[in-house]
Amino acid sequence: MSAAAPARATAPRPAAAPAQSPRPRLRVVAAPAQARTRVPFVLACMAVLAAALLTALLLNTSTAGRAFDRYTLTNELARLQQDQLDLQAQLDARSAPANLAAAAQAIGMVPANGTGWLRLADGSVQGAPAPAGAAG
Repeated sequence: MSAAAPARATAPRPAAAPAQSPRPRLRVVAAPAQARTRVPFVLACMAVLAAALLTALLLNTSTAGRAFDRYTLTNELARLQQDQLDLQAQLDARSAPANLAAAAQAIGMVPANGTGWLRLADGSVQGAPAPAGAAG
């Protein structure tokens, strides 16, 4: 180095600092959104639940009413069937040959002496008909 050259002052370099982690970048964030209220959703759920319970109650009441009507009609049907059997028994008793003859005599009828048939093809009388009062 020459003496004429100005002396450069060399400053000692500072010792290297330990490596620092980079600072996080700052960024602008939006304000938090206003939280929605859950009241309409809760009210809608309660309305659906109430409607379902009301529907179940109405169906149950309707079913119970129909079951009662069915019970009443079944009892009436059984009573009518018993009445039919009683009337059929009375009809069978009155239709017996002995009872028919007694009933006919009670109203003034007499037994027939003979039977006859009328042939429509030629108008002739078949058999041996006789007047009912003649044999008595």
